[in-house]
Amino acid sequence: MMKIGILGGGQLGYMFLQNALRYPYEIHVLDPSVNAPCAKHAHHFVQGDFADFETVLAFGKDLDAIGIEIEHVNVDALRELKKRGKRIVPDPEALAIIQDKSIQKQFYVDHQIPTAPYFVLEDWKELICVVTEFPLFQKANKGGYDGKGVQYLNSRNEIEKILRVPSIYETPADLEKEIAVVVVADDQGNLVNYPVVELVFNQEYNLLDYLLVPGNLSETHAIEAEKIARKVVANLNSPGVFAVEMFLNKNGTIWVNETASRVHNSGHSTIEAAKSSQFDQMLRVLAGLPLGSTDLYATSAMVNLIGAEGETGKAQVENLEEMLEIPGIYLHWYAKEETRPGRKMGHVTLVDADLERLKSNIEKVNQTVKVTAKV
Repeated sequence: MMKIGILGGGQLGYMFLQNALRYPYEIHVLDPSVNAPCAKHAHHFVQGDFADFETVLAFGKDLDAIGIEIEHVNVDALRELKKRGKRIVPDPEALAIIQDKSIQKQFYVDHQIPTAPYFVLEDWKELICVVTEFPLFQKANKGGYDGKGVQYLNSRNEIEKILRVPSIYETPADLEKEIAVVVVADDQGNLVNYPVVELVFNQEYNLLDYLLVPGNLSETHAIEAEKIARKVVANLNSPGVFAVEMFLNKNGTIWVNETASRVHNSGHSTIEAAKSSQFDQMLRVLAGLPLGSTDLYATSAMVNLIGAEGETGKAQVENLEEMLEIPGIYLHWYAKEETRPGRKMGHVTLVDADLERLKSNIEKVNQTVKVTAKV
């Protein structure tokens, strides 16, 4: 039986498992937390640090294929496992590009992929001397995720807000919409992609609030976005599932914001809305199976369930029964130990051919559901 390993046992690994356990493969998961969502469900769970070279090497030595559900893993260990004949998804060299935002941005420039103007500073103190216009977005080169590692700087006088780490500094987009395209590549160079996703963000936490797929944008912009996303993935020259996040500017231009080299929030609604979900595609790529269909059954939306402000402790969902009265709604709970303000605790997917009714139900979910701590 083929043995597949996943570095990371969080919610993405948990949703991967829910699909992968239907296949005749043995799934192994490595995560630092013994209480990770995957811990009770994988065939084999190992508690350990996926950023440690020896730990990753030991985890992967008897496996046939290794994938990731988080980018912050030890890429040198994956390089060594590839040398030993293991299938690594994504390829370690592609992952190394994605892990460092300064390298990722240079990759876009080198391949003539449109992206926001930027500059790189290894020492944050140099920002005081740099001749540049404000405002700027500062993005830490390494370690950022879910809105962390990003800082909006209105002027050079906001020294107290500057992240004290090597970073890129970007010109803000003149934003019309934030969009994304999930692209899947196998190791033969075949590519498939899902339709363009429209992203709406929670400004308080800089997290995705909800998404619509297909996004509400012109056919011209949709075609261009898909073309750009496929160019990004083709040039990464790696198998895997990739989410290419982009800015659609008010003048009609499209800039690549960043790329995730794994299954992603922007692809969650594919579980119910597509013939083959992003998690099924991840399994297919790891196992060397044919890529699945990205055709949609219907228009869909995904709404994040985020821990409420002031709520820390064992989680509960308030008004769950009322929410589940909405036709075409599906709950995904991430089995995390505790809720915290702004923490992703789950999501719901809504499937409906009527776009206006879909938007109305998104608003109903946001007004009805609340993730709180049990007293």
